Amino acid sequence: MEFIDYYRYNNDKKGGNMSWIFIMIFAALMAGFVQGVTGFGSGIVMMIFLPSLLPINQSAGVQTMTMLVANVMVVWRYRKYLKWQRLVLPLIIYLMTAFSSLYLGKSLASGHLKMLLGILLIILTVYYFFMHLRSIEIKTIPIYVMILFSVISGFFNGLFGIGGPLMALYFLTISDSKENYLASIQTFFLVDTLLMTSLRFANGILTLNSLKFVLVGIVGAVIGTILANRLVSHLNIKLMTVFIYGFIGVSGVYYLISAI
Repeated sequence: MEFIDYYRYNNDKKGGNMSWIFIMIFAALMAGFVQGVTGFGSGIVMMIFLPSLLPINQSAGVQTMTMLVANVMVVWRYRKYLKWQRLVLPLIIYLMTAFSSLYLGKSLASGHLKMLLGILLIILTVYYFFMHLRSIEIKTIPIYVMILFSVISGFFNGLFGIGGPLMALYFLTISDSKENYLASIQTFFLVDTLLMTSLRFANGILTLNSLKFVLVGIVGAVIGTILANRLVSHLNIKLMTVFIYGFIGVSGVYYLISAI
């Protein structure tokens, strides 16, 4: 990102170290807003910016921790709409895959993986938009599709800290209201955050020095979440669905372009 390089260049030139604060707050604010409205996407937004400050594996851990407070805020707000039984199986599959892929990150070509993820997300977006335009509603997802979504999402979460889009599609399909959807996916990622963060600290990917980025980012994430909470109550489920599909497509295009 040109403007990030610009700030970092001028910061180094002047001998200061303040530009990272601006980047963290801005990235976290945008991430908090997107996450609060769609139920996912914070990792995608923050991973656009954080690799300019930190290595990719550390960026993944920092962005996950940055959203923890905002994540808890949404979970608490929609706690009455949560149906735990819908989370257990996909969460177990997701976490098992994420644990495995965390150790593969150093040996895999991330550019190729990003390209594959981008293509997959674009295909899914086109498919679901087609279903939406044809007024075809998907009321259930076969268990093999849920397993596939959980494996793919967990795999990319372990590598990049990004596992939201496919799980968003899954929970959106099985949820009976936007409140149930937000409660489900935010609780899902809260458990994921706690376990994956512990594992990253245990493996030295995250250190105490990482916390300064997290603490600054939390400020922006909370502000973004508060703004989103005020907006989401005015959205209907159809508009929310279109927004989510569109954001998934944009995410796919971003990953595809960044991998070329």
